[in-house]
Amino acid sequence: MKSYLRPYVARLVLIWLAALVGIGAGLALPLISEQVIDGPVAHGDSSGLLPLGLLAIGVGVVEALLIFFRRWAQVKPVLGLETRIRDDLYGHLQRLPMGFHGDWQSGQLLSRATTDLSTIRRFLGFGMLFLVMNILQLITVTVLLLNKYWPLGLLVLASSVPIIWTSLRFEKRYIKISRQVQDEQGDLATLVEESALGIRTIKAFGRRHHVYDRYDDAALKVYDTSMSKVRLSARFFSFLEIIPNITLALVLLLGALAVGSGELTLGALVAFTTLMLQLVWPIASLGYILAMAQEAMTSADRLMEVMDTVPAIEGGTETIERPRGHLRFEGVGFRFPDSDEPVLRDVWLEVKPGETVAVVGATGAGKTTLTALVPRLLDPTSGRVTIDGQDVRDLKLTTLRQVVATAFEEPTLFSMSVRENLMLGRRDATEDELAAAIQTAQAMFVHDLPWGLDTRIGEQGLSLSGGQRQRLALARAVLSKPRILVLDDTLSALDVETEALVEEALRHVLREATGIVVAHRASTVLLADKVALLRDGTITHVGQHHELLAQVPEYRELLAQDADFDGASEGALR
Repeated sequence: MKSYLRPYVARLVLIWLAALVGIGAGLALPLISEQVIDGPVAHGDSSGLLPLGLLAIGVGVVEALLIFFRRWAQVKPVLGLETRIRDDLYGHLQRLPMGFHGDWQSGQLLSRATTDLSTIRRFLGFGMLFLVMNILQLITVTVLLLNKYWPLGLLVLASSVPIIWTSLRFEKRYIKISRQVQDEQGDLATLVEESALGIRTIKAFGRRHHVYDRYDDAALKVYDTSMSKVRLSARFFSFLEIIPNITLALVLLLGALAVGSGELTLGALVAFTTLMLQLVWPIASLGYILAMAQEAMTSADRLMEVMDTVPAIEGGTETIERPRGHLRFEGVGFRFPDSDEPVLRDVWLEVKPGETVAVVGATGAGKTTLTALVPRLLDPTSGRVTIDGQDVRDLKLTTLRQVVATAFEEPTLFSMSVRENLMLGRRDATEDELAAAIQTAQAMFVHDLPWGLDTRIGEQGLSLSGGQRQRLALARAVLSKPRILVLDDTLSALDVETEALVEEALRHVLREATGIVVAHRASTVLLADKVALLRDGTITHVGQHHELLAQVPEYRELLAQDADFDGASEGALR
């Protein structure tokens, strides 16, 4: 937190000075009123009223100006701090590995970046300052009251004991219920997001009422917990209102008796009562501020759960000046943290520069996991992956991901224009290069969109078909001009005619790059110079398509599931 506040130290010092002087000005007014009553008013000296009256007006104006300055000055530090923390949180989320994002619900992360940060901002902008100011005011006023008339001062001091005791009990219970509400709000946000992203599936299966019932149950859960939180706060706030009012009534009664017996002047009683009234707001707001502090602490804990997570994948320091794209898997194994069985074991595979290898295997064999090791979306638990002889873990992540581009089976598009989506991997691409990538991916449909390349597509590209999204994702990968191109079953959603056109264009692209193609279709296998068969987490056979077709029954069985197998294989064998 210190690093976030450091740029605003000078402004914060001025804010605290203004707050302290403002407290002093507020406390001076009752003392001035005492002098007015016991002086000019008591003695009938009208000439003495003017200077004291002007002094009171001056002090009031100064207090108002200080309040205005304090509120104006604190806007920049508070909003600046919130912005910097949110930026750091977003940057940290980008550095965290895929495993972290797989374990966390997106709604929980979203609530931390929005609701929790707003709670922290409100406390820093209002609660923390007033917490300190109110404590200082309570102490100062209590000392003044004891100095004015100690019996009444002791009465006021005694009234604070039940308030402090109740506040401590309230704090413990409020922390627990506050955290529960915030976690349930995160779960609710996850449901909303999933429903928005899966709206087509929900409508297609007619599950609108089912999804609504799930949302309603979660919303009612948040409502019930929030009501418990409100009831707890209401009881506490009501108690804080009762004690000061009872104390004020006793002060007026005992003070009047003291004035009647001559132990206290009328001016001193008025000043005492006014100072006593100045304690009402600090005491009454104590519960609200403590509640705000507990919510901010809970939010900070939730935030630090993410910020304290150490990225499992850190970039190295090495670079490759002139990458050739020589890729090797050397005894690679991979096991997910919560799994006893390895996904990959003792994988050896070499892909020479300019060579393309098709990885073929049954569903769940580990093909996607294998390809994810190349751009370090995952790291092997044993062995190593090298590019041009260098372990990918020793390379800077920016260097590695400039060398490697990946097009996934499930394409991810963002709520931005087609042009921005395509240039995500390479911001300096020219119009000619952009047109060539679109042509390669057979994504010319973009020119028919309402505003062409500048057409904004919806979140996840839901306004496009599955094949259109895949073609845009492929064009994005091709546009980055990588030395190693990873295609994770990228053509699965294309029709036969479009697939043939894309494959023909890809052959030209793959001549200039090292390629790894996850394939389920025989036609996709034919893009490769050789085929690697992945079985039970390891590569059992490597060879050309026609060799494996003739010699490995399992390979033939895998491809036999493809309707185009016969024609494709016959063409390959000729």
